[in-house]
Amino acid sequence: MPTLTEILILHGAIPIEVIDTLLAGDPADESAVRELVDRGALTEVQFARARAEQANLPYVELLDYPITRQALSLVPASICLRHQVLPLTITNERLVLAMVDPRDVFALDDVSRFAHLRLSIVVAEQSDLLAAITRSHRADDELSDLTSTIAEESAVVDATTAGVLEAGVDDAPIVRFVNLLVSQAIQDQASDIHIEPGEHELGVRYRIDGVLHEMQSAPRSIQNGIISRLKIMSDIDIAERRKPQDGRMSVTHNGRKIDLRVATLPTVWGEKVVLRILDNATTRLTLRDLNLLEHNHAVYETSYRKPYGMILITGPTGSGKSTTLYTTLHEVARPEINVITVEDPVEYRMKGVNQVQVNPKAGLTFASALRAILRSDPDVVLLGEIRDHETAQIAIEASLTGHLVLSTLHTNDAPSAITRLTEMGIEPFLVGSALDCVVAQRLARRLCDRCKKPANHSPDRLAALGFGLDSHVPPRVLYQPSGCASCSNTGYRGRLAIHEVMAVTEEIERLTVARASSATIARSARDAGMLTLREDGWEKVRLGLTSIEEILRVVA
Repeated sequence: MPTLTEILILHGAIPIEVIDTLLAGDPADESAVRELVDRGALTEVQFARARAEQANLPYVELLDYPITRQALSLVPASICLRHQVLPLTITNERLVLAMVDPRDVFALDDVSRFAHLRLSIVVAEQSDLLAAITRSHRADDELSDLTSTIAEESAVVDATTAGVLEAGVDDAPIVRFVNLLVSQAIQDQASDIHIEPGEHELGVRYRIDGVLHEMQSAPRSIQNGIISRLKIMSDIDIAERRKPQDGRMSVTHNGRKIDLRVATLPTVWGEKVVLRILDNATTRLTLRDLNLLEHNHAVYETSYRKPYGMILITGPTGSGKSTTLYTTLHEVARPEINVITVEDPVEYRMKGVNQVQVNPKAGLTFASALRAILRSDPDVVLLGEIRDHETAQIAIEASLTGHLVLSTLHTNDAPSAITRLTEMGIEPFLVGSALDCVVAQRLARRLCDRCKKPANHSPDRLAALGFGLDSHVPPRVLYQPSGCASCSNTGYRGRLAIHEVMAVTEEIERLTVARASSATIARSARDAGMLTLREDGWEKVRLGLTSIEEILRVVA
């Protein structure tokens, strides 16, 4: 039998410069080949194909492989994860089993003990198989079983009996139901969980890549129990059902601590609960991860590297403003400067940053907190949102007195931020002097790299859309979504930001003082090189990152 090394050399998979080193050791030693994979000199696919050839077994790609529920039910998920195996289907009374290492006799023994069938082994790439295990052993079936169990037992839990749902009662059906809902959302990379009471049932929707998907429904009889459980976990008053409340909770998922921001809202059928999933990985992003074009990145970096001035991030709710702010803060925060934030609520905890949570009931508003922190010798101030005249006035004055101020504002585009501040009652000459840069942004879905396909757009349609005018990116093949198992047949996987970066030039400052309209300011900004949101979107379509249809969906 040929060794893995010999197979890989035969197929030209191993770089010439490492062949001699590899052969100098034991060519039958698989760890040497594994080291090549870890170093990036060999891909996981090449490694898996060599293993399959060595064992004279088929190699399969699991993304589009038909996996049957009957086969999955034979082997527990814990065994699949422990041994990195996955039952695929039953053919001719044999269980087709995908494995990473077909020589693992312990895995074969364990699977045989549960399946009671003869096995047909196929070899799969490790990351491909782990992703398939995650997709296949979803919590949907268990959620359905728990729903039935709770309904049958009439386990209706209200404010007077919520004691049974304390955190220690982990085996209570409602507790397990809520835990599964949250863990499944994190596994599906959802940004929000919507739990919505209806007339006859309780609906659950996940927001994945910016789009809501209906996931699970439950009988109305268990509504109070689920909402009470969520309130207990979030330290919210479970007896108060007439007014909105906010809270926060933390869960551990696959060894990572995940924070969730919880908000309740009374509706005609009961309390709606929305959980925002806050992954602290956001605080470790760099500006390069935000998909800023080179021109926009240069303009923005020039602004936040200055020791003073105001930078505003604008856009609707859910457009990634907080992510951009925290990423910028990560770039500027250093031990030698004092960084203080005022937020409502504090979404991400950052090491080395003084974060203040506003508390209106105690009199700690944005304005009062901002006045207080300006007496705490800050160098950089992050203000969660400018909502009123008083907050805007203090922020403007702080930026004029030697502080770098970062904040957000709700406007449709970057030029509108200037007119919005003047409408709040801020003197135009102060706005023009203090404001240094405005970034408007939206989030668009990113095309799935595994299944995107070339798009065939007519030149007339592209011209009508304004596509191709003044491009900073050379013409390339345009792509459109297709759909595969990796992206749940949506054609999209993940999101990217579309930006409009406006530097406040002397001309824009003059127009601000003259109380010019946002349209006039926009024309001046474009003459100075600013790309509109749609133009920035077209550039990212040319780069193959997203589609024309997606840009039209998110940008007017």
